[in-house]
Amino acid sequence: MSAKAHYACLAMLELALRHDEDRPVALREITARHSIPQPFLVQILQQLKVAGYVTSTRGSQGGYRLSVDATAISLLDICDAIGCGDSEQSPESTDTTAEAQVLGATWRSASKAFRDVLASIRLEDLANDCSRADGAMFYI
Repeated sequence: MSAKAHYACLAMLELALRHDEDRPVALREITARHSIPQPFLVQILQQLKVAGYVTSTRGSQGGYRLSVDATAISLLDICDAIGCGDSEQSPESTDTTAEAQVLGATWRSASKAFRDVLASIRLEDLANDCSRADGAMFYI
């Protein structure tokens, strides 16, 4: 999992958790909460916007919101939107030995399993898990 994919999923999860707020989530709030470099997050959110997953509002009261229901977005959707989901390719090799062929098939199988797991996890599922975990915490 790349840092870019991790940051994209964190940002989308933050937006999902705050979808009921009456204002967009400011970029600085996401960067401060998750220690994501702001220029990197701007790039990621722009790609998610192009994919149709977020909308943005400009100005001092601006920020980002989900534009699609969290039940309709999987982690694989997010990764594909930012260009990190195309991991089904195994490393290119001109090695035609049995070892290279078996290893290549193993990489393809692992990549497919990884993509299947990401496709099965919806943003709403993670938001619900976070809400339960936050409610279960107590402070002394």
